[in-house]
Amino acid sequence: MYLPKYFARAAFGATTLCLNASDLLAAEPTLKFSDATPKLYELSARASEIDPKAQSHPEIEYVFEKNGKPADTERASVDTRLPAQGRLVIWLMGYNGALFERLNSYGLHAIQVSYANGWFAKLNKEPAPADEQYLGNIRLEATTGIDASEAVSIPKPDSMQERAFQFVKWLAKTNPEGRWDFFLAPDGKDLDWEKVIISGASHGATSSARFAIQQKVGRCVMFCGPRDQYESWQKLPSATPANRFFGYSHVLDGGWSADHYPRSWIMLGLNQFGPIVNADEAKAPFGHTRRLITSADVNGDPKKAHGFVTPNAKSSPRNAAGNYVQDDVWKYLFTSPVDEVGESVPAESTTRMNQRGKQ
Repeated sequence: MYLPKYFARAAFGATTLCLNASDLLAAEPTLKFSDATPKLYELSARASEIDPKAQSHPEIEYVFEKNGKPADTERASVDTRLPAQGRLVIWLMGYNGALFERLNSYGLHAIQVSYANGWFAKLNKEPAPADEQYLGNIRLEATTGIDASEAVSIPKPDSMQERAFQFVKWLAKTNPEGRWDFFLAPDGKDLDWEKVIISGASHGATSSARFAIQQKVGRCVMFCGPRDQYESWQKLPSATPANRFFGYSHVLDGGWSADHYPRSWIMLGLNQFGPIVNADEAKAPFGHTRRLITSADVNGDPKKAHGFVTPNAKSSPRNAAGNYVQDDVWKYLFTSPVDEVGESVPAESTTRMNQRGKQ
């Protein structure tokens, strides 16, 4: 079993953390734009062109071109017309224009990276092998480049961590108006990961959580996830404090109704920070919980439910004023102070924790 480099999971009080993160943020350098013509910047580049060490991995269905078209395009956006939050969202799924528009409106920088994540369709096995770290170790290797799994061979240049670093370095040179340099570590050899929000949906949510257990980040936002319901990596000692994990799911999503996501949320310790809250019936800040659900009408379709929680320009519902109904939820997930937490509650006894046992 592969263990992470970090072993200390912080202990938190019910409503106030022992270490006040707002005090730390006050001491951090602030990010201010100095742009003669403030605007929304949308940029893209190919991972294979940014870093000559990058390679394709056809054995796990990750290539640089498909049907004669680039398949390794990475995207970024920032709006210098708005006050900057000083946080960088790294999205671990395909580019989502509606999501990036919302993130930029909150004053966040956003990037989507292309890395060797095509293994999932080929190597995901249900029920999983007896090794309860099987998928988790593949995710760890794909996101960090650490040699953690015998099932794949993904070197550091093809990992999410290195691709994100190389992309931000490129952005800092290409788009100085966007102040991407703010997210580089002082020595310039990596990202300043405590300024990073790692996020994804489904497969991406699960890999986001696995990465955040290994690497301390500012926040982890998980839409319709994490899954890997036959594995135990979710309860490994975490480099990222548990109060920095946020989850959001629809109740008709198969991953929710089968207890895959609530199981992971319990293993991550999120019940320490409040009960499961239906966002349709509550208002932000939702009691400062880390576990949000929705029961919005999706015509009883589990597939629609699975994608409902992430922004979609065509299908996400809007109110009479034309604003997204879920915008308060998304803004809470990405911008609420991590040191403000809800009252601890016991883990739900109705959640089926042993997924290998009988229904």
